[in-house]
Amino acid sequence: MTSATIDQKVTGYSVRHALCMARASELAYKDEKTIESTARTWGFDRVRHHHTTFQPPFPLEDTQAYTLGGDGMIITAFRGTEPTNLRDWLSDATTPPWPGPSGKGFIHYGFGEALESVWPQVRAAIDEFRDNDQTVWFTGHSLGGALAMLAGARLHFEEPYVTASGVYTFGQPRTCDRLLTKEFNSAFADRMYRFVNNNDIVPQLPPEPPFQHVSALRYIDSKGAIHNTMPVISGLLDHAKGFTADALAPASDGIRDHFMHAYIEALEKNQK
Repeated sequence: MTSATIDQKVTGYSVRHALCMARASELAYKDEKTIESTARTWGFDRVRHHHTTFQPPFPLEDTQAYTLGGDGMIITAFRGTEPTNLRDWLSDATTPPWPGPSGKGFIHYGFGEALESVWPQVRAAIDEFRDNDQTVWFTGHSLGGALAMLAGARLHFEEPYVTASGVYTFGQPRTCDRLLTKEFNSAFADRMYRFVNNNDIVPQLPPEPPFQHVSALRYIDSKGAIHNTMPVISGLLDHAKGFTADALAPASDGIRDHFMHAYIEALEKNQK
């Protein structure tokens, strides 16, 4: 898959395209040279890297992303962070809320700060590459998923002439309050796809009710099958299966299910 060409004419949802976006999210963890060489094999001839370093007391060390430009498609992928690090600061209820895009609702302060730090670079890259009415896609894993969702929202609500064609996230944490969730769900019907792998711990953070998930769930069950919804009863039973899959370390299931390779393996199984 790493050597495959991405279909830049895609406009809607497919498991194949989800796998491509998952690969793009995984690539965000690599070094710049690897990103550039892989981009060429995927059919993208232009790459811009986005990076910012934070100063204490901000809990994250940096935010990283990249933007690919091709003849028919532009992809921005945001890098995630270690689930243990993410869990620590998402559980911190002392941080103030950050205003949502165009003043719609509120988001977690850490997400707002992280996206703001690279947003001018991302916007500049999109403007630079969009010379052929290319579609624009955002993707990311973990923290990167939250930033991808917010990037799509920011582009939609704040930029009248450019909109995201789609957003694919993997292991995304709860990102915003109920108001922004409602606005986003309405604006991104059939454009947002939020993948959650069984007992992945990160989508369970930060806590409800202050923070909510956007819709368009794609739930991966304990056997690796993808569902458009997660029924309450069967979903609870499936979570239990995941926890008991590793009898020696059941508590590790939430971390194991969060790794990007687990999402990629499931998507590969679901190819038709």
